[in-house]
Order: sequence, then structure tokens, then C-alpha cells
Amino acid sequence: MGVFASEHNTRTFNYRAGDVGTVPFAMGHYIENLGDTPLRFLEMFKATRFQDISLNQWLALTPPELVQAHLNLNKTMMRALRKRKWPVVK
Repeated sequence: MGVFASEHNTRTFNYRAGDVGTVPFAMGHYIENLGDTPLRFLEMFKATRFQDISLNQWLALTPPELVQAHLNLNKTMMRALRKRKWPVVK
């Protein structure tokens, strides 16, 4: 799991079955399965309202000149960004 905040503050954690991780309020995070078996995880929120903001979608909807200038992404990566949310499991 990667957890990120502003100003290049990023941490990466490798979890195994049964581990518990937390993400501080208002920090972005992503989950990546590094194994070869299906990943199942439970995500819980201490909030009455759930909001999901896709980083991929956010970058795709930002003017491409800004994204390229700040993140140094090549044209192939820029074309891979999706303007619509992409489900993890359909």
C-alpha cells in the first residue's frame, strides 16, 4: 500500500495476510497486489460519507501541459490516463 501527501511525502508498506494498515485522514493511498494470488482486503472509513477520487482520472482531467511539466510523464503515459473511473472488479 502506498500512502501519499503533499510535498513528496510518500510511504510504501508491504502487508501479508492478516495485517492491518491505516491511512491518515485526507491522505491519498493506493493498493497494489504484488503476489500471484487474488488480493482481498476490507477498507473501512471513519466517516458518515464516502468519497472516492481516482488519481488516474484526476490527472487525465487536468490540462496535459501541467501534468507533463510537473510529473515529467511521457506521451505514452499521458495517453494511458483515463477520464472515466475504471473499476477494479466489474
